[in-house]
Amino acid sequence: MCLAIPTKVVEKDGDRGIVEIGGVKKQIDLTLVPEAKIGDYVILHVGFALQVLDEEEAQKTLALFEELAHYNE
Repeated sequence: MCLAIPTKVVEKDGDRGIVEIGGVKKQIDLTLVPEAKIGDYVILHVGFALQVLDEEEAQKTLALFEELAHYNE
């Protein structure tokens, strides 16, 4: 089973980038999505961006993750 998370690209330098989710920033590899630009959401899996995702879909997915985080409260 794989878990890929939508993250927002906040910095880009060639094939490397910095993404942010929930205030946490992480350096990732953008080789598979050279079209990604600052402000785009990408699907992140084990340090690699797999595809660019439109912001509406990213926000829906992030909202579901947030809902799951509070499921048993």
